[in-house]
Amino acid sequence: MQIYLPIRKKKCTFAVQFGFIMSVHTETKRMTTALIRQKKATGDKITMLTSYDYTLARLVDEAGVDMFLVGDSASNIVCGNGTTLPITVDEMIFLTRGVVRAAQHALVVIDMPFGSYQVSAEEGVRNAIKMVKESGADAVKLEGGEEILPAIRQMIAMGVPVCGHLGLTPQSVNQFGGYGLRAKEEAEAEKLIHDAQLLDQAGCFAIVLEKIPAALAEKVTKAVSCPTIGIGAGNKTDGQVLVLHDMLGLNLGFKPKFLRHFAELGGEVIAAVENYVAAVKDSSFPNETESY
Repeated sequence: MQIYLPIRKKKCTFAVQFGFIMSVHTETKRMTTALIRQKKATGDKITMLTSYDYTLARLVDEAGVDMFLVGDSASNIVCGNGTTLPITVDEMIFLTRGVVRAAQHALVVIDMPFGSYQVSAEEGVRNAIKMVKESGADAVKLEGGEEILPAIRQMIAMGVPVCGHLGLTPQSVNQFGGYGLRAKEEAEAEKLIHDAQLLDQAGCFAIVLEKIPAALAEKVTKAVSCPTIGIGAGNKTDGQVLVLHDMLGLNLGFKPKFLRHFAELGGEVIAAVENYVAAVKDSSFPNETESY
């Protein structure tokens, strides 16, 4: 008698026959930059979240997010730094490898950290190739417009997909003097639109727009052929991105206007650890059923 037991694993269906696992069919379709571009034409909103480790990335990928951003915000979230500036190329590669291993569906974008592309276009291309080759990421993200256009053009020419980033660019925090709303004045708004068009013409497959007026983000979205991904830029962009730890409520005390907590896991983690500490101290953990 043959017995088949269906098993679901990452959108793949398997069957077990006499202890052997046989693949029956798969429904997984890996996201690509071409598919991300197509979403703008169809009006299908793009979802993007940051991720920095394998375990959380597996859960996020299972939930169906379109893109992972292994952001240089890891400098803050993972390393505890006050800015994104200290994180290095090798640290970004290390973090991204775990996310890539978890990503069965989502496209993985790696942030190029401060100093890795600003010195020269040639150095930027060298670092971009290194980061994609050694991490397994699908694309890189750079902050800036016309001033880094030569590097972006060369990266794309060399086969490295690029996501742009305009508006509030955290790597320029010392120049801006903080993390306030950008492009409020007409001159900066016009430059942002101009920069977005240049990035689009250069071949960027998407552009992140961070912390700019919603009306401006809508103008930019209509002015370019590639998708725009907003964060603090209203809901007229082609998609949205948030820092995973922020939207899960794990980053205690951080709640800017643009951020929505989709869960309050920070409090739950504290409560769980408090329960663990209490159970260890009163010897109720481990109990008999949890012992060998």
